[in-house]
Amino acid sequence: MTRNFQNTKPWKSIFLSCGLFFSCALLAQENRNLPDKVHHAEPLYNDLVRDLGARKGEKEFNLGADIKRTSLKDDFGYLMEYEFAPIDRLGLEVETDFAYAKSRIANVPSTNQLERLRLSSQYSFYVSKKKATTLAVGYTQIFNFVNGGTAFNPFFIAAKNWQRHWHTLIYTGPEIAYQYGTSKTAMNWQINTSFHYTVPNTDHFFGVEINQEISSEGIQTVLHPQIKLGLSKKLAIGMALGLPIGGAESRLSSFLRIIYQL
Repeated sequence: MTRNFQNTKPWKSIFLSCGLFFSCALLAQENRNLPDKVHHAEPLYNDLVRDLGARKGEKEFNLGADIKRTSLKDDFGYLMEYEFAPIDRLGLEVETDFAYAKSRIANVPSTNQLERLRLSSQYSFYVSKKKATTLAVGYTQIFNFVNGGTAFNPFFIAAKNWQRHWHTLIYTGPEIAYQYGTSKTAMNWQINTSFHYTVPNTDHFFGVEINQEISSEGIQTVLHPQIKLGLSKKLAIGMALGLPIGGAESRLSSFLRIIYQL
């Protein structure tokens, strides 16, 4: 019995060593087979569903706040986002938007409500490290709880890097809004472009985002100069100002986003 027991020890060691070897080999193979991904600076205000060229298992949680102040009231918008990639190059997102308005007029009560629920998907169908370019398509379904309607928003994204640290991106598509009560449909077209410079060897960037909405009422344009600071490998904070330059919108605003990589 003693001899047989001693003889089984080498076999156990061999099996254990083989198991560890093949596990490491499979892990190394998986790492070698990761799909190409080009790093693009992601705009802060109208952000993407997930990184372009997303890889399976990536996850991110965002908190955001949008503040607009006038002589009559203060408007606060809050958002929570959860993004994840179930497979390579496909990103999914769930976003909730809350609104809080505080009136400056006496005896006018404040309001606090859930405004919208957004369900989004985004697929990067072209990724080229050589050309530093990524192309993607996506779709967002928006449920509006305030006016009792829904909106359909297919979109297209094209992003390119220039000289490594300069980034350009365009996000465009129609938003078709439908109201349940009146059965009315309205459409506007969104064109969001951004230009950023990433600081070498950091996760910081600064730049500007140009958000345009084209509708039957004309063109509304808001500039969002912005800056992002990478506080750690997982945590970043972004800040932007809203400067309207056309359309009915005339109020300055500020926006804050906290980004946490899970």
